[in-house]
Amino acid sequence: MADFWHSFNSSLRSGDWLTPERARNYSAILLTACVLAFGAWIAMSDRMIDPNGKPIGTDFSNTYAAGTLAWAGHAVDAYVPSLQHAAEKAVFGGRDVPFYGWHYPPFFFAVAIIVAAVPYAWGLLIWLAASLAGYIVVLRAILPRRETLLSALAFPAVFVNVGHGQNGFLTAALLGGALQLMDRRPCLSGMLIGMLAYKPQFGVLIPVALLAAERWSTVVAAIATVVTLALTSFAAMGIDIWKAFLDSTAFTQSVVLEQGGTGWEKIQSIFSALRALDFGIHSAYAAQISLALALAVGIAWLWRTDAAFELKASALATASLLATPYMLDYDMVVLAVSIAFFARHGLARGFQPYEITILAFAWIVPLISRSIAGVTFIPLGLIAMLLLYAITLRRAACDLGHVRRATRSFAQA
Repeated sequence: MADFWHSFNSSLRSGDWLTPERARNYSAILLTACVLAFGAWIAMSDRMIDPNGKPIGTDFSNTYAAGTLAWAGHAVDAYVPSLQHAAEKAVFGGRDVPFYGWHYPPFFFAVAIIVAAVPYAWGLLIWLAASLAGYIVVLRAILPRRETLLSALAFPAVFVNVGHGQNGFLTAALLGGALQLMDRRPCLSGMLIGMLAYKPQFGVLIPVALLAAERWSTVVAAIATVVTLALTSFAAMGIDIWKAFLDSTAFTQSVVLEQGGTGWEKIQSIFSALRALDFGIHSAYAAQISLALALAVGIAWLWRTDAAFELKASALATASLLATPYMLDYDMVVLAVSIAFFARHGLARGFQPYEITILAFAWIVPLISRSIAGVTFIPLGLIAMLLLYAITLRRAACDLGHVRRATRSFAQA
């Protein structure tokens, strides 16, 4: 038995268990199984309603319904839960579908209006296909290897995002694209960061990184983009839409986040993990704020150093997910950006102990995080992200240490 555990730990430490052939085979099997499952799910639906009475693409129904309200000149109603729910029911011929809230800033109506210009099924297909294409293009740019496409498509968070008709692909494309372009096209990078304001909770640590690294062109471009988006939506839809959005944030915070209306098992934050274990709201917020502050310190330090940019990018993408109390499992598509940047660095310079195993754990965890948390209250998604962030900082510290030692040796010579 001792020999078994020694061999097992040695395999985990080295990462030799994950051969290229196994990685391809596992990805192909998972991708095939999920495509077949989605096909069966759609085949069993009745006019875009699945056997459980939920719309195909669940959360996408809120985007589509908000778009129909905007087309009718009643965009403000999307921020009123009862009116938004009525619009969602109307999309499906008055059938009693669950409520999916509209929580986005007014400029995201641009997407809602586009997808609502066609029938629901086509709108969902256009939305997923276009955002998935952006995600794939960015991942291939970060890690231009033959196996990237298969690994990116088979990443379990992809299936979670497709099942919900959500915007994880867009978030990953914007953040990953901004990081990939930051050195060569700093202004375009800032524009992509500004567009990420449609989900402002993921932008908490980005200013910390940019200011620490003195990326002024990117900062200015990001601010200008956010201001432009806000002014454009104000000019097109008036001030009442912004008042309605700001008023709706109280409902989002109280019902969706603090009371767990979304479901604690779906939210992958330390706040949700503690609330699921019956910790009080104040204790959960204290833990979340403490984690965010620790992340901010780590990001500020890392982005001020001469560490490899791949590690800075990976750490920032992971920390952006960890810093917010409201991060769902479909948002973990962004982890693909973290993994890709880290893998690029490791493939170029070699992997340290346990890194390959932790990367594999982070890759597979979106497939099981919700179900495990629902049964055991163990937040595997949170654990995986903390581990990935920790090994990224460890690797950066080790690399910087090697550079300092080499510099001293050269100076002494």
